[in-house]
Amino acid sequence: MRRTVWGAVLAFAVGVLLIAGGARLERGVPEWVLVVPLAVTCAGVLVRRRAPVVSLGLGVVAVGLDAVVGPSLGTVLVFTDNLYAAALYGPARLARGLLMGTAVLAIAAGAGAGFWAANWRLPAVIGVQAALVLVTPVLSALLIREQRDRAAVERVRAEQVARLAELDRRAAIAAERTRMARELHDLIANHFSAIAIQSTAALSRTDLDAGTVRKIMASVRENSVEGLAELRTTIGLLREEDARSEEGERLGGEAVRLRLAEVEVLVERVVAAGMKGSWRVEGTAREVPAAVDLAGYRIVQEALTNALKHGESPVELVVSYEVGRVVLRVWNAVGEERRALPGAGAGLVGMRERAALVGGSFEAGPSPAGPHEVRPGWEVVAVLPTEERGPAATEGMSGLSSQVVGLMFPRGAGS
Repeated sequence: MRRTVWGAVLAFAVGVLLIAGGARLERGVPEWVLVVPLAVTCAGVLVRRRAPVVSLGLGVVAVGLDAVVGPSLGTVLVFTDNLYAAALYGPARLARGLLMGTAVLAIAAGAGAGFWAANWRLPAVIGVQAALVLVTPVLSALLIREQRDRAAVERVRAEQVARLAELDRRAAIAAERTRMARELHDLIANHFSAIAIQSTAALSRTDLDAGTVRKIMASVRENSVEGLAELRTTIGLLREEDARSEEGERLGGEAVRLRLAEVEVLVERVVAAGMKGSWRVEGTAREVPAAVDLAGYRIVQEALTNALKHGESPVELVVSYEVGRVVLRVWNAVGEERRALPGAGAGLVGMRERAALVGGSFEAGPSPAGPHEVRPGWEVVAVLPTEERGPAATEGMSGLSSQVVGLMFPRGAGS
């Protein structure tokens, strides 16, 4: 506001100097009369930002009055600022109307001057002068207004991009936390469930000899050591900054040594915990993508853990290598009284998520009987594709999740 006031005062002072210096048409009126329209235009300068339409109205009135008593150069020059402010700060429709109106006035002024003076050389001179006074301020304001509006649009777009980037960052953090929670749940639940069952059995039996107790404690120690080793491997992978560097590939290879070809270790662990278990492979075993390898291993691990916690003997695992996919089936008997060890309740959800991440399917529910049993039981079936899939085939898989899997478990790592 202070700058505007000083601008109006400066415009008034310069206009007075121009009037005093003779920059006007002499019509026999006192010089102080010419100061009145100048003061009105300078009043328009005071309200140029807050009320641009009022500023234009004051300028039009002042120029009309000045044309009667003068005109003077100072009033005309200040009027150009009234036009500029109205086109820049006023409504967009007013700015477009001013451009059209001032262009028409400039042409009419040139033609009228030529007709009145009966000299057709004057239209060019008068028309150019009128265009400089009328059209140029409006055109300059329109150009600046367009740049200002464009800058505002770009500013809004930049804010939207920043908000989207923040949302993507939060989504990535949430997805990474979910993946870490699922990974830690899978590797910890299996080992510690076996430890809990074996230690409970040892504490509840008072007729066990020293050899049996020693065997149980050895199995507990083995599960503890293996669980800690897998936990250290996972933490080491999460700390790695560049998963695609040579060192990252090495650590990634260490992390994905868990394969479908090694699921017999999981069955042996269940057997060591006191359950009867068996497994077999149908079809010809072959190499599968690293992500499918890890997902299949973790699904089998979680299914066997659930069988150990809630089911009864026997437990049967079937790994079927079919064309374009691998099918995993885990069946266990269910008694009338199911064991209920504490857990997070995320086992089925985690297995379903792992299958979905690689574009597969997952089902779990009661089963009438196992392959060699007539007792009712519980069956888990996971179908995982083993062929490379394009974008159309991965419609059900989140793009962010697929990137995380590709980064953390690169293809071929650990082979």
